[in-house]
Parts: sequence; C-alpha cells; structure tokens
Amino acid sequence: MKSIFSLFWYITSFFFVGFTFYLQSILPSVHEMVFEVIRYLVIGFLFFISFKRKKLSLWIFTAMLFGVEVGMDFPDFALEMERFGKIFLRMVKTLVAPLIFATLVIGIAGHSNLKQVGRIGLKSIIYFEAVTTVALFVGLLAINISQAGVGVKVEASEQDKSKSTELLDQKKEHKDHLVEVFPENIAKAVYENQVLQVVVFSVVFAIGLGMVKDQKHKGTMLNFSESLAEVMFKFTDIVMYLAPLAVFGALASTVAKSGVDILFNLMKLVGTLYVALLVFIFMVLVPIAYAAKIPLKKFAFAIAEPVSLAFATASSEAALPKALENMEKFGVPKKIVGFVIPTGYSFNLDGTTLYLSLASVFVAQMSGIDLSIGEQITICLTLMLTSKGVAGVRGASFVILAGTVASMGLDPEKASVILAVDALMDMGRTSVNVIGNCLASAVIARSEGELVLVQEMQQEAHL
Repeated sequence: MKSIFSLFWYITSFFFVGFTFYLQSILPSVHEMVFEVIRYLVIGFLFFISFKRKKLSLWIFTAMLFGVEVGMDFPDFALEMERFGKIFLRMVKTLVAPLIFATLVIGIAGHSNLKQVGRIGLKSIIYFEAVTTVALFVGLLAINISQAGVGVKVEASEQDKSKSTELLDQKKEHKDHLVEVFPENIAKAVYENQVLQVVVFSVVFAIGLGMVKDQKHKGTMLNFSESLAEVMFKFTDIVMYLAPLAVFGALASTVAKSGVDILFNLMKLVGTLYVALLVFIFMVLVPIAYAAKIPLKKFAFAIAEPVSLAFATASSEAALPKALENMEKFGVPKKIVGFVIPTGYSFNLDGTTLYLSLASVFVAQMSGIDLSIGEQITICLTLMLTSKGVAGVRGASFVILAGTVASMGLDPEKASVILAVDALMDMGRTSVNVIGNCLASAVIARSEGELVLVQEMQQEAHL
C-alpha cells in the first residue's frame, strides 16, 4: 500500500512538471523564474521518491525531466553533459556481443534441437514481416488523416543539410545486405557492433556445440557460457547504475541543441508520429499480446526499464541488455529471447517502419505533390524490402527515407528538413521498436509452449 501511495505521488508530480511548461506558455506576464523554481522543487521531490523506491525506471524518468530543464535553462552546460550519454553507450556496446553469444549458446546447445531452432527462426521471420507491414500502413493512414505536410514552408538549416550529405555518402558504397548478415570475422563483427552477424555466428556455434558427442568437451563450453552469461548480467547491472546520469546528459544536450523555433513548424509531424505510435501499440500490439495470453501488467513492468532507456537515449542498443535480462526473468527461455530480440533489431523495427511511411508522404505533401492511394501503397511495398537488414548503417532510417523520396522524383535533400526534429521522433520510434521486439519474444515463446510465467508455475505446483 505504501509503495502504491508513493507511486501515485510520483506520477502526479511528473505530470505537474509538464503542466508548468504549459502554464508558462499561456501566462507570459508571470516571471519565468517562478515556474523554474516550482519545477526544480518538484523534480527534487521526484528524486526523493526515486531514492525511496529504488526503481531504475523512476530514476530514469526523473533524470529525463531534469535533463529537459537543464537543457532549457543552461544550454552551454547541457552541451558538456552529452559525454555521459556517450560513455554509457560505449559501455553498453562492450557487453552486447558476449551477452548474446552466451545466451544463445546456453539456450540452443543446452536445451534445444535443430528442428526447433529452424522453427523458431521461421516463426520469427513471418511474425516480423506481418507486424512491420501493419506498421507501415498505420503510418500511411495517420499522415493522410493529419495532412501534416500540407502548406508547410520550412527550409533546412545548413547544419541539417551537411548532416544529410554525410549520411547519404554511405550509400555510395554498395553493399549486399543479404551477404552482410553473415560475418567474415567474428572479431570484426564485435568491433563494428554488427548485432545480426553476432547472432548468426552464435547460432551456428551453438548448433555445432550441440552436435558434439563428447560430453566432456561439450560440458566445458556450456559451463563457460553459463559463467559468461552470469558475469555479463552482473556487468549489465553495474553499467545500469550509470543509466540515469546518461539519460540526463543525453536529453539535456538534445534540448540545448535543438532549440524550439523549427519545432513549432514541424510540431504537427511530431504529433502525428506519436499519435500513430500510440494507436499502433494499443490497436495492434496489445491485441497480439491479448491473443497470445500474455499478462499485460506483468509485461509492462518487465519492459519499463528497457523502454525508458530507449526513449531517453534514442538508442536500441542501450536497451538491449536490460531487454534480454528482463524478458528472461519474465519467463521467455534463453534460446528464444537470445535469438528473437537481437534478430528483431534488424527485421522487426515497428516504430521505424511506421515512421518511414509517414515521413515519406509528409515530404511529398510538403513539396506540393498529391500522391494517389496506389502510389502510396507502392511506397509501402518498397519500404517492406528496403527497411530490412540495414540496422548496421548509421542513420539508417534517414538513408532509407532519402532513397524513398528520390524514387518519388524528389530531391533527397528535401528530407533533410526532418532532421531538425529527428532526435525527438527517434525517441518515440526507438521505444516502439523495443516494445515490439520484447513482445515478439514472448509471443514466439508462447507459440512454442515455453513461456513459463511465475503464476503458471505456481498453479502447476498447486495441482
């Protein structure tokens, strides 16, 4: 009861801080320092509740609010805080590869068979394709309803044009994405943080280990992998102590960089995206979870930390270790969680695919081009293919968007306008990517009859 009471006050205080921003905009006669003092007092209260409850997700949300406030009030100082986010992401990248390797080797070599591995892979690909296709059409519907790009007259800044040129230069080096799935050197794959290549290597290694007849040799590698997994999860716990500081630094610097002028011009686009993402969650993902008999409340608690990390840092990588750990605690076996979530980082980007269809039509609307339904569906069919397998490309979503815009006969630099608010949109779409992949692991586990929830174990023990 005490815990629920403190959580109620936390949520109330959290929304009150947001409300003060609204009051400040409609009451210009009141000195802005009055609102700032109120917000700092409330944020201090939130830090107190976070300390009392000792929940990482509460610390992260409080750090987000504090980061926004510092970014607005002390922009020069906030820009220096960006290094905390960079340090955190570097530490996360060091543990991703060994964590995936250990988890998959234990799950596949220790408890699975070749037929099941193939079955899990096939189910995952079918599920990924079906859900991301729905996401594309949700984005298409949202932008056609809001007409967010109609009448918008915004010129990209020189900084955004320069950034778009830098990102588009990556397209000059042609790569066969099917070939790129397979590693040529595992050390290189780890160094470049090619998650999908690490997954492929780990799966093949685990299958090979499962085929070893000598139990002594097999047992040695399994024991090593189990020890490695245990250590890496403890490593994750240590790194997560930095998460609130990283969130504060990342958000403070983002707010300090972005400014607010262009945000007002593109607010309708940002609003359309967030409404579309919420519609996708409640009209697509929640029904899927309900159909798979996944307890929503327990699932929501399991994903709270990785999703809040993804939102604050706009990085799926930051959320991956916690997503793997929490979904395993939720009841998804190692062999499924270790395969589905990392693979989904390339093939099941629900939030990103929704954004791509929405943003493509937005650029056309902004350019005064009225696309027919047939042309918009063609764009979606193109994105179904081009949005897969490019997670290793820096700024991949913008590169794909620019390519789609070019296929419509428009100048790819038209898309560079969106870069002004891309950080804000990236937070939302990355969060939905993480939610979608966590749910996918639970759905696949349920379909295999291997989702073992605590309450189900207790019922079986009682019977």
